[in-house]
Amino acid sequence: MIARLALALGLSLLFSWGMAPFVLAEFAGNLIIAGNGPELTTIEPLARAFEKANPRAYLDVVWDGNSRPVEMVKSGQAHIAVTGTAAQDLAATPIAWDGIGILVHLSNLTKELTKQQAADIFSGKITLWSELGGLDTKILVIDRPRNQNVREAFESQLGITGKITNSAKVIGPDEQVIKTVVGTLPPLAAVAYLSLSQGLSVVASGVAVKLLSIDKVEPEGPTVKDGRYPLKRPVLLLSKKEPHPLADAFIQFALSQAGQQLMADTYVPINEKESDVVALQGGTYADTAIIVVHAPRPHRIHHVSPPPRLCGGTRRDGRWRRLHPLRN
Repeated sequence: MIARLALALGLSLLFSWGMAPFVLAEFAGNLIIAGNGPELTTIEPLARAFEKANPRAYLDVVWDGNSRPVEMVKSGQAHIAVTGTAAQDLAATPIAWDGIGILVHLSNLTKELTKQQAADIFSGKITLWSELGGLDTKILVIDRPRNQNVREAFESQLGITGKITNSAKVIGPDEQVIKTVVGTLPPLAAVAYLSLSQGLSVVASGVAVKLLSIDKVEPEGPTVKDGRYPLKRPVLLLSKKEPHPLADAFIQFALSQAGQQLMADTYVPINEKESDVVALQGGTYADTAIIVVHAPRPHRIHHVSPPPRLCGGTRRDGRWRRLHPLRN
């Protein structure tokens, strides 16, 4: 316990002195990180950077849009779940912020919404764009699968958990969501929600879509960072509360200066003062998250053999593997 507290205090001091570089001893073993959302493009390079700093560490990034990462951690099939909401019985560490953008066709005359109007659209109370000053066209609501963490955060932010209209068209991949918004023409006009980082990237690439302002605030990285943009969610790493040296080390690497620089390529980094104790208001996670650093213990490599899991993970060599529950 004394060693654990000493290490936690030491790392807290490091982060308070400007997110100091990650300078812990080299770690070894196998770590499985699971997710199903838009964070893959950031988590993958983060994992590779950690491996480079720790050549004896082997990280598998397991990503499947239909998977349930939280359940994988609880059942021992993964060590870390990447999500946007906390889960009972798991430790949650915030590593970045992401906005949630509301996407429409570029030709849509509507430029902004209030949070209440957005809630009324997605709950089915507003069904025509003319009710918002636009054309007399029907609104096609695009929803996301229930297992995607962006949906949980979006519903919670708008106060419509479990109330999204049954007439909504459910689409999983962001690419298909964007294609549907672009390809839906009058008498229908689509509206969807997605990770703001993905939405900004698509708009910047010239696709015929746009993001709507919410409560007169532009959906941008700076407005997410300063808290003015109202629709945002945390990017969380969930792990078991029991000490796990390699998982703890990866989480601290994500919070280090090097890790946060990688996160900043896509998301809004966690503020230095938030790296130790963070009050989150995004998604359904409104409690204070305490980042606990566990003292290292002897490392143990968890061997994962090919059969018989359904979801695949990227290996360091770029190939895919199947997983089964980890052995103790």
